[in-house]
Amino acid sequence: MKAAKAAKSATKAKAATTGKAATTGKAATTAASGTESGAAATTAKGATTAKAAAPRKAPKAESHLAMVRRARRINRELAEIYPYAHPELDFRNPFELLVATVLSAQTTDLRVNQTTPALFAAYPTPEDMAAAVPEEMEEIIRPTGFFRAKTKSLLGLSAALRDEFGGEVPGRLEDLVKLPGVGRKTANVVLGNAFGVPGITVDTHFGRLVRRWKWTDEEDPVKVEAVVAGIFPKSEWTMLSHRVVFHGRRICHARKPACGACPIAPLCPSYGEGETDPEKARKLLKYEMGGYPGQRLSPPADYPGKPAPALGAG
Repeated sequence: MKAAKAAKSATKAKAATTGKAATTGKAATTAASGTESGAAATTAKGATTAKAAAPRKAPKAESHLAMVRRARRINRELAEIYPYAHPELDFRNPFELLVATVLSAQTTDLRVNQTTPALFAAYPTPEDMAAAVPEEMEEIIRPTGFFRAKTKSLLGLSAALRDEFGGEVPGRLEDLVKLPGVGRKTANVVLGNAFGVPGITVDTHFGRLVRRWKWTDEEDPVKVEAVVAGIFPKSEWTMLSHRVVFHGRRICHARKPACGACPIAPLCPSYGEGETDPEKARKLLKYEMGGYPGQRLSPPADYPGKPAPALGAG
């Protein structure tokens, strides 16, 4: 009886030991599994975080060929936007254009156009202007600013035209740049618009826009002219100059370009520098694009805007 009871107790103890071991083993297995799963989850999460934190690839640099193609497309688009693009100085002959261009330094074309009617009424030819009394000329051109320096230039170039060119404006770049107050920009304006000789006019607007469009990063006007001349055929130079300047004055302003109202925005690598909201951008448009008068008192017949008012008229 005692032996049977002892055997029964031993069996129970063995079963308990076995059960406890199984339980412990299961727990250990579960813990190990949980640890592995947690480690795997942590690893996966870390990989996801690392992937999210990885820097984006920089946009592929534009090749020179791609830039040329984009630049030429911009020119074609501008030709459709401004089919009436023209020089915004009033003139009737090469002499008047030369004088008006010299006066346009450091002022607006509008102010020049408001001033030249009285100037040309008093001095219609180079001979007349060369014989002007300086103080009287200064008073006439005072509204354009820097009137003393400009008077000196006009007297000098008029005397040179009278004495060296028979009273006629020469049609060659090398002759024009020798005249007092006449630089390469002024010479190209006169050649392109009075003589039909192609030229690129690198004024403030032109230089600013070609850099904004990433055609070049040059600052020097002569270097800018050389770069742009290599992008476009010579036949496009004069009209390209007008279109770019028109766009700079009307839409792509220096301080706050109207990006949201710009027809060539998809081609512009600097989109977003200005106002992108279409409604707000439209309020920034200038001259005929915004429904206001242009800069010429006597604009071409196909100009869609309003003529500018005469000096003192508003």
